[in-house]
Amino acid sequence: MAERNQRELDIHDEFMEEDDISAFPVSTTSPPEIDSASQDHVDDVHNNHVATAPPVQTDQSNPSGMSSPSLSEKPLLNLSIVPVNVRRVTPRSHTPNFFTPLGSPIRRAIRLTKFDPQDAWLPITESRNGNAYYAAFHTLCSGIGIPALVLPVSFTVLGWTWGIISLTVAFTWQLYTLWLLVKLHESTETGMRYSRYLQLFSSTFGDKMGKIFAVFPIYYLSGGTCVALIIVGGSSMKLFYEMLCGHECTSKPLTSVEWYLVFTCAAVVLSQLPNLNSIAGVSLIGAITAIGYCTIMWLVAVTEGRLDGVSYDPKKEESNIAMIFSILNALGIIAFAFKGHNLTLEIQATMPSSDKKPSHVPMWRGVKFAYVIIALCLFPLAIGGYWAYGHKIPPNGGMLTAIYQFHGRDTSTFILALTALFIIVNAVSSFQIFGMPMFDDMESKYITRFNKPCPWWLRSISRAMFGFGCFFMAVAIPFLGSFAGLIGGIAIPITFAYPCFLWLKIKKPKRYSFMWLLNWTLGLSGTALSIILIAAGIYVVIDTGIQVSFFKPQ
Repeated sequence: MAERNQRELDIHDEFMEEDDISAFPVSTTSPPEIDSASQDHVDDVHNNHVATAPPVQTDQSNPSGMSSPSLSEKPLLNLSIVPVNVRRVTPRSHTPNFFTPLGSPIRRAIRLTKFDPQDAWLPITESRNGNAYYAAFHTLCSGIGIPALVLPVSFTVLGWTWGIISLTVAFTWQLYTLWLLVKLHESTETGMRYSRYLQLFSSTFGDKMGKIFAVFPIYYLSGGTCVALIIVGGSSMKLFYEMLCGHECTSKPLTSVEWYLVFTCAAVVLSQLPNLNSIAGVSLIGAITAIGYCTIMWLVAVTEGRLDGVSYDPKKEESNIAMIFSILNALGIIAFAFKGHNLTLEIQATMPSSDKKPSHVPMWRGVKFAYVIIALCLFPLAIGGYWAYGHKIPPNGGMLTAIYQFHGRDTSTFILALTALFIIVNAVSSFQIFGMPMFDDMESKYITRFNKPCPWWLRSISRAMFGFGCFFMAVAIPFLGSFAGLIGGIAIPITFAYPCFLWLKIKKPKRYSFMWLLNWTLGLSGTALSIILIAAGIYVVIDTGIQVSFFKPQ
C-alpha cells in the first residue's frame, strides 16, 4: 500500500512540473476507486507538501470526488495547488515563432498581404513577381499612344503660350493623381490591396456609386482604346504594305476591313499570354516602338523645316460660343493624351508587397522613370509639330497624317516605313495591356459562379471573342478617332478627379489643411472640366460635322 501511495505522489509531482498543462491528456473515464484509509494517507502526505490548499468541493453522494469526469473536481489535479518546492515554469506557447510578437514586421506583412483567394486565378493578380522595371515597361506602353500625335492640333486653338501652359499643367496634374493611386493601392490599416481601379472605387464609395460613375469610363477606356488601336494598326498595316510594294506591285491589295482583320488576328494570338506579368516583354517592345515613332516624327518635322505660309495665330471662330467650345475641345485633346491611369493599380498589383518592402516603392520608382521618358516624347512632339506645321496640321490624325502628307516625297521611304512599322508593333502591344482589365473581368464572372480557375480553352475563346468584338466595332464605327475631344472629356474623371476624391475619403486629411484644399480643388475642377468638355466635344462634332460611314472604313 505504501508503494502504491508513493507512486501516486510521484505522478503528482511530475504533473505539477509540466510546462503546459493544457497539453496533458485528460481521460474522460472514472479513475479506479481506493479505500478510505488510503485516501486519508494521501491527504496527510498532500498537506505536508502544500503550503496552502483551498478546500475542494466534492459531491456529498460521492465523498471521494474521484468518479467525476470534471478536471476541477479531482484534488490531485486542482490547478490552484502549487507545490512549495517546485519552481514556477512559464508554459511553452504552441504558436509558431514567426507569428510572434503581435506587432512584429512579419505579422504586419501577413496582414498587409491579405488577398482574396480568387485573385490567384485572375490574369491581373495571377503572378505577383513584378518589379520596378516591369512597372516602367507597362507604364510607358500604356502612357504613350496615338492620342499624343494629335497634341499639335490643340495648339492651333490655344496658341504657343496657353498651349504650353495647358500641357505642363495637365502633365503635372495627372502625375500627382497617379502618385495618389500608387499610395492608395495598399492599406496598412485594413491589410487590403486594391488591385483594380473599380475595386478601389467601389470599396470606397459603394457598389452603387461604382456602377454609376466608374464602370462605364473605366471599361470604355479599355474597350474603346482597343477598338481605336485596331483602326490605327490596320490602317498602318495597309500603308506599310503600300510603301513596301510601291507602284510596281501587281498583286491585288487587301481592303481596309481585311487589314483590320489581319491586325486583330495578330492581337488575339498575342492575347493568349496568361497574365499581366507575362506580357512585360511585350510592353517593353511596345514602349520602345512608341518612343521610336514619336522621336522620328518630331525629328522629321523639325529637320525638314517649317512649311511655307505657316501661321501661329490661334484660330478664330465666328461666334464667341463656338470659340469657347473650340478651346474646351483643345483642352480635351490634351487631357486624353495622358492615359493609363485606369491601369495603374493593375500594374502595381503584379508586385509583391511586405511591411519592409511595400509595393508602392518599386512602383513609384518605375513610374518616375517612365514619365521622364513620356515627357521627353510628348513635349517635343507637341512643340516641334506645331512649329513645323502651325495651323496647317491636319485635324484628323495630327502628326501621323502630316508626316506622310507633307514629307511623303522628300523623306526616305525607309524612315516612313519604319515609322509605320513602329506604330503597328506598338498598337499590337498596347492592345494586350489595355485588354487585360477586360480579360480579368470576363474570367472573374466564371470564377465567381463556379469557384474554380477558368480553363485554358475557355480563356482562349473569351479573349478571341473580345478581340473580334472590337474588330466588329472598328468596322462598324471607323470614324471613332474623330471623337478625340469627347473621349478626352469622358476620361478626365478617371485621370484628374477620382483619385483626389478617393484620397479625401480614405486618408481623411485634416480640414483646411494643404492636402485637403488641394484635393478638393483638383477634384472639383476635374469634374467640372469633364462635364464641360463632354458638352464641348458634342458641340464640335455637331458643328463641324463628321463623315459618318458605318461599315465603310476608308
